[in-house]
Amino acid sequence: MPNKFFLTIVVSLSTRKVGAFTPSNEENQMFRLVFTVGSIRLLTLTFFVSLSLFLSGCTSKMIIGNALISPQKNAQILIEDFMIASDEPGINLYVRNKRLASTTQFHKDNVLLFVHGATYPSETGFDLRLDGLSWMDVLAQQGFDVYMLDIRGYGKSSRPASMDQPASQNLPIADTDTAARDFASAANWIRQRRGVDKINVMGHSWGTAITALYTTRHADKVNRLVLFAPVWLRKTASLTDSGGALGAYRTVTIEDAFKRKNTGLVPGREPQPKEWFDAWAEATFASDPVGSKANPKYVRAPNGSVKDGRLFWSVGKPVYNPELITVPTLLILAEWDADTPPYMAETLFPLLKRSPGKKLVILSEGTHGIMNEVKRFNLFNEVNRFYQDSSLSQPR
Repeated sequence: MPNKFFLTIVVSLSTRKVGAFTPSNEENQMFRLVFTVGSIRLLTLTFFVSLSLFLSGCTSKMIIGNALISPQKNAQILIEDFMIASDEPGINLYVRNKRLASTTQFHKDNVLLFVHGATYPSETGFDLRLDGLSWMDVLAQQGFDVYMLDIRGYGKSSRPASMDQPASQNLPIADTDTAARDFASAANWIRQRRGVDKINVMGHSWGTAITALYTTRHADKVNRLVLFAPVWLRKTASLTDSGGALGAYRTVTIEDAFKRKNTGLVPGREPQPKEWFDAWAEATFASDPVGSKANPKYVRAPNGSVKDGRLFWSVGKPVYNPELITVPTLLILAEWDADTPPYMAETLFPLLKRSPGKKLVILSEGTHGIMNEVKRFNLFNEVNRFYQDSSLSQPR
C-alpha cells in the first residue's frame, strides 16, 4: 500500500446557526441540570473541496450540500459539573460532562475529553453558546459522552497558591508536563466512571501539546486524537509571549484579546461578529475570580506554556515525539490562524509516521478561534466525520 497523504481544504460560502435553548438560569452553578434544545434549524450551504494525494497518483472529490451535522429537535441534554482530584494534594480539577439523556451506553468510540489552550479556560472555547448552541452541545447531540477539562490555574480548577501572589515572586507554573498529568487524572477518572479502556481526546492550541504528550505516554488508553490548531516548532513570534522575565503567570485584558484575535486579518474580513466576541469576552473574563473584579478586567494565565515555548518550540525542540503517536490522528486548523500558523501542522503531519489514517484539514476563512466564528460548523463537521469514520483502524 502506498503512503497516504490527506489534505482537505474546506471552503464555506455561508454558515449560520439558528437555535433556541431553554436552559436553567443557574447554568453556571456546580450542579446537575437538564435543558431542552428545541426549534433548531440549520441553514448552511457548504462547499467542500477534498484533495487526496497519493504517492502513486492524485484523486479529488467535491461535495456540495448541507452540513453533515443536523442538530436534533427537542434533544434533552444532561449537564454535570465535577471537581476531581489531581495527582497533587490540594489541587482539584474542574470537569464538565454533557450527553443526551438517551445516551446510556458508553464505549471507546463515543466518550470524548477536550482541553483548552494556553490562555483561556475550556468553557468559553468549547461550551460557549452562540445562537443558542455550543460545540459541546453539538457533539452531545451526535451521541458523544463529551467532557471538558480546565488545567490547574485555569477557569474553575484550583489555582496554585503562587497565583495569589505577585507574579514576579514565583517561577512559571503549569507547564506542559504538569498539564499532561492533569489530563491523565481526568482521563483516568472518566475511564473508570464509564467502564471503558479507551477514550477519544482533543486539544486546542497548547492543548494539542498536552493531549499529544499524554497520547505518547498512554497510547493504550486513547482511541482517536484530534489536534485542533496544533502547536509545533515555531518560525514566527509567539502571540502569548510578550518577552522579558517570566513570573508565575501573566495577565491578559479584553483589549489584549481583541488585538490578538485580529492579528494578520485583512480589514473588513473579520470572521467573528462583534456580538459573538462580546459574548465570549463576557464569559471568559468572568472566569477569573480576581481579574473579574478589576478595571479593566483581566484573566490570569499560568506561564508554564510560555516557558515551554522558550525552552522547546522556539529553539527547534519538540515537547513530545510524534513518532510515538500510534492512534488515528486529525490535524485541523484554519487558514488565517496567526497563533499556530498552518506551517506548523504541515511540518508536523509527515512526522506522524505511525498514526494510521492520519489526516490534515485546513479550513478556509477562519482564525485560531474558528470554533467561535461564523464558519464554525465546517470545523464541527470535519471533527465529527473523523471521530465517526469507521474505516480508521487501530495499529496492530
